[in-house]
Amino acid sequence: MYRACIFDLDGTLANTLYSIANFSNRALRACGYPTIAPEDFRKIVGDGADTQMRRMLTRVKGAFTEEELSHLRIIYDGYYAADPTDRIQPYDGMMDTLQQLHAKGIRLAVLSNKPHAWTVSIIQTMFGDKLFDCYYGQRAGIPKKPAPDGALRIAEELGVPAKECLYIGDTNTDMKTGAAAGMDTAGALWGFRDRRELEENHAVYILEKPTELLGIVLGDK
Repeated sequence: MYRACIFDLDGTLANTLYSIANFSNRALRACGYPTIAPEDFRKIVGDGADTQMRRMLTRVKGAFTEEELSHLRIIYDGYYAADPTDRIQPYDGMMDTLQQLHAKGIRLAVLSNKPHAWTVSIIQTMFGDKLFDCYYGQRAGIPKKPAPDGALRIAEELGVPAKECLYIGDTNTDMKTGAAAGMDTAGALWGFRDRRELEENHAVYILEKPTELLGIVLGDK
């Protein structure tokens, strides 16, 4: 049924919550703001760094200016760019799942709202450069998720029709992205959001662990 799997990065391929929380709180402290509990970032991340900064400032300050937003983003970007893989942890079973899909000829790709250079650094450090056929972070000329443009461009690059791609993610943004691209979606419960959010955004499949992908994609139930 599926010839390709397109994965979100944060909260789907890798647990980046504490990495994001660390860089965010360092930036908040540098700007003189209170910090935010790491677990609270589950609801803050997921729609690109600009939206993340807005949510952070709303949480710690309330009203803010565009200049304050820009300053916080510059500080955050500087910390993150210095070491994009800091405190990132793999999810149990993810590497084995990817290796089995790859061995069966399933095309693998990544689509993230994280800046492209950071996406490349994380993927190559954690998973090497052999498993994924392509990976797209946020870049100029491609609207960020939930716009379907990135997912459709990946499908075209892989030479696989959208209807034969499965999009895997952990947030409402991911479910909207896959649906807008004409792809079936799988919601990852090991990520940052809950079952209700995934179901309300019409995930075709709900996964409790990465290995469940094998049954869906390869028919190995």
